[in-house]
This record gives sequence, C-alpha cells and structure tokens, in this order.
Amino acid sequence: MTLTPPALPPEITVLERGWLSANNIFFDGPGGAALVDSGYCSHAAQTVALVEASLQGRPLALLANTHLHSDHCGGNAALQQRWPQLRTLIPPGQLQQVRQWDPVALSYVPTGQECPPFRADGVLQPGQTVSLGGRNWGIHAAPGHDPHAVLLFEPRARLLIAGDALWENGFGVVFPEIEGDGAFAEVGATLDLIEQLAPLTVIPGHGSVFGDVPGALQRARSRLAGFEADPRKHGRYAAKVLLKYKLLEWQSLPLAQALAWLHATPYFGALHQRYFAQSGVREWAAALVDELVASGAARLEDGQLINA
Repeated sequence: MTLTPPALPPEITVLERGWLSANNIFFDGPGGAALVDSGYCSHAAQTVALVEASLQGRPLALLANTHLHSDHCGGNAALQQRWPQLRTLIPPGQLQQVRQWDPVALSYVPTGQECPPFRADGVLQPGQTVSLGGRNWGIHAAPGHDPHAVLLFEPRARLLIAGDALWENGFGVVFPEIEGDGAFAEVGATLDLIEQLAPLTVIPGHGSVFGDVPGALQRARSRLAGFEADPRKHGRYAAKVLLKYKLLEWQSLPLAQALAWLHATPYFGALHQRYFAQSGVREWAAALVDELVASGAARLEDGQLINA
C-alpha cells in the first residue's frame, strides 16, 4: 500500500529537480525567505530563476545545506552573487575547508565534479535548531552517506528534510567507504535515528516527497544489508553512479574522453584499487561503460558515449 504524505505546510515549497541537482526546499514566513540546498552548478541559472519566482520580489535571507556534495551546494555561489546579504549555513566539520576553499577535502576533485567557491557564514550545529518558515527545525547529525551531513526535523508536523540519508527507495552512495573508512554502520545508525524521530513526511534530497517512512526504511535497510554482505557490490554501484552522474552533465562525448576522465578521477582509482585490482584499470573502466549501456543508462553510437 502506498501512503500519501500529508500536505506540506503552506510556507514550504519543494522545488523537485532532476538528478544533476538535489531538490531545493523553499521557505516563506517570519524571519525572511530561506532555501535548503541549491543544486548543481550547471543548473545554477535555473536555480536562481526558480528561487526568484518563489520570492516574488523579496530577498532571500538564508541558505542552508544538508551536506556539501556538489549537487547540494553547487548553486550556492550563484545565489550569493544574486543576493549578496544572503546568510549561508553549512554542516559542521568543513567550515575551514570552505573558508580556505580546499576542493580536494570537499570531494570535488576526487569525484571529478565541479563546485564554484562560495562563502560560509556559520554552521548547522547538531543539538540546536534553525528557524525556517517560522518553525524551529531540530538539527541532527546524519553520518554515513557523508560524514558531516545533517537532518532537519520539525517535530510538530513531524516533517523530515533527509538530504541523501533516506530516499523513497534507498540512500546515497556511502562515500567514506570509497576512501576505505567503514561507514555502513553509520548509515544504519542514521536510519535508526530517522525511525526514532518517526516522521510522517520526508522531503528527500532526490525524488518526490513521501509518507511511507516505514516502507522506505525497510527498503534502505535491505539495501544496506546487501552492501554489508558484499562491499564490492557497493563499490561497483558507486563507480557507476559517479560515471552516470558525469554523463548526465556531459550528455554526449567521445568514449575515449569518457575513459580518460575515469582514469583521471581519484575516486575511480581508489575503487579499482580497493575492490577490483585483479583486473587492469582500463579493462575495469571499459566494463563499467558496458554495464551502463547494458542497463539502458547509456548508449554507444559511432564512438560517442550518450546519456540515455
């Protein structure tokens, strides 16, 4: 049975985006307009236009990020340029990396993705609250997918902004695992936290708002159990996600250039070394492309790799 989520309060508008960009959550009400997460940089002009339409001539006062992967904060710089007085809050743990702008520590170089430098004015400290749309949202640490990620929970309406900790059918790639830092246990602990919070409605980082939280948690735990039983399965999934994500940005390019990008991207090298070193890196990269094509996620035509 599919549970229809309760209607969102009128001060909240979810701008559901395509897979290059995370969803943007817009808040109106006392304290000024606010936005949670800003999408990928190649969609920044669209993000600004969507926010401008929601604001109807008013300024954007606050921007908050659930975590600092490029699809969640790639529009920060454009929003700050459009509204120079915009206050920006990020999860704790990476404030100095943002202020010194370290694209390696912030994951943009390792993933082969882009993120224009932006300003951070403060942090979303777990255990505290942040005011969005006239409601106080509790801030909760949500390590696993990203070690610094946070959840935002509004207890009166039992609303959860989950980022990539929980989707309707899973959760995001567990990036610490790529680096050799075990984090499957942290994913499980974050799922347990969500169960304890008992939200009625989840606003995920990707996909539609949903209300069947028990079902989503069951599916996420099943997926996690599969990864824990066979970490290579997660490694292959992570590699294909990174390649597909980049293909969404490119749309089409010569296969030789795609393979060169794979060879130059540190996380692919790390995944190969950690899980698939028994085959050569070139053979492994070619096999990943073949798997994307076989699954219907890409096409090969006249030497061009094309998003499908």
